[in-house]
Amino acid sequence: MIRIALFSDIHGKILLPFKLVDLYQKETGNKIDFILQCGDIGAFSGMENLDKATIKHARYDRDELGFIDDFMKVNESIKSFLDQLNISMICVRGNHEDHNFLDSIENEHPHDTLFPIDVYKRVFVCKSGLKQELRKGNDVLSFIGIGRIGDRKGRSEKQFIQEYERQAIRKLFKTKDVFDVLISHDKDDTIQRGYGMKEIREVLDNVVIQYHFYGHTGEPFKQETDENGITKSVKIKELEFNKSGVLEYGSMIVLKKENEAIEFEVVPQSMTNKLTRYNWKM
Repeated sequence: MIRIALFSDIHGKILLPFKLVDLYQKETGNKIDFILQCGDIGAFSGMENLDKATIKHARYDRDELGFIDDFMKVNESIKSFLDQLNISMICVRGNHEDHNFLDSIENEHPHDTLFPIDVYKRVFVCKSGLKQELRKGNDVLSFIGIGRIGDRKGRSEKQFIQEYERQAIRKLFKTKDVFDVLISHDKDDTIQRGYGMKEIREVLDNVVIQYHFYGHTGEPFKQETDENGITKSVKIKELEFNKSGVLEYGSMIVLKKENEAIEFEVVPQSMTNKLTRYNWKM
């Protein structure tokens, strides 16, 4: 059996998914093998590289700067915790990242499908449109990542999908592989043409995928069958504390694959509420 925790939109709270996984394991006795994360990591390499939205939010919430504070240089307490947990988090890019920083690392890994971005080598970004596999014993979970957001106006800024990523995605259309999971930051553009990412729609129409998980939109958690009639589409609630200081329903998903059968659970708020805005770093 392989068990995966899924999150979206952590916005600098890089350590929080790991702490939620640690809590889940202690509460349930079930081992999590990997974390998948649907973008807006908040991976900024320095204060001078923050985007306008992150600068605005960081004035009131230092958590937005968690990558700079805790994952660009070694904190021995965090290192000890991560080493003991011994789990990797694999992300797609969002629209609130330091893309020049991520590009520089990606260029150092031309032959790899994913690459580490933090000092502990626990946080990875997967390249868009490439086949990925997670293995635990004899069980293998196959997935595709598609990062960034859709480009509606022909813009070239790096928060929007890039041409080299489109080329990688188009190559998927020739494959006969069946994938377990697609993770993306943006949604597809089915409901409102011109909003969302048309490339995601094209993948869902041309590649057999069992589950699609995404974030970004600000919508509540929801699950539905995609219009292709095959894929289960799941909007993960952003990993943000509400006005009461707790996480919303649907902000942590656990997916299990055993003997080709896949199912997932929404981790209940009775569990996630044990980590609040006020105590999660303690």
